[in-house]
Amino acid sequence: MPEHSELAAGDRALAVWLGRLQETSFNRAGPAVRNAYPPERRMTGPQLADYLTRRTYALASSTRPDGRAHAAPTLFTSYAEAFWLPTLGDALRLGNVRAIPWLALSVIEGEHDTHAAVLTEGPAEVLTAVPQDVRNTTELRNAGASLDWATAWLRVTPRRLFSFAEHAWQNVSGSSSAH
Repeated sequence: MPEHSELAAGDRALAVWLGRLQETSFNRAGPAVRNAYPPERRMTGPQLADYLTRRTYALASSTRPDGRAHAAPTLFTSYAEAFWLPTLGDALRLGNVRAIPWLALSVIEGEHDTHAAVLTEGPAEVLTAVPQDVRNTTELRNAGASLDWATAWLRVTPRRLFSFAEHAWQNVSGSSSAH
């Protein structure tokens, strides 16, 4: 991963936003969370931007109106300080978000000493249209495939973001940014 000063302007803005969101999240977190995610194992802003840009899918978790959990994999794109998820118009998660407008996203890779995770959550809303930049970027992230099937979108505006990366993950991921 290039050093922070070498990042493109959009990537730099993404890195700053993600880093700031994570710092605020950890500052508000209780001791159990801060101990589970020690500072030396957290991704930096540039590492977060790189990781979330190269990862295409997340696990989206919502709450059904009756209180039961629901989780499903989803394509995602980060844009304008939010996460955007293309969705089929009859997807269960749309009704869940309409009833309880909150969504958690988990992006995880690796095993044991090479695993990394980004966990984020926040208010969500159902949209029928998105900015063209979101559609274009998401199509590129979807290997260039059309998103004509996406008749609805979820926009998650994260309130919390936590990351964890084992030391060996940095060697596997190719990340060179220091903590």
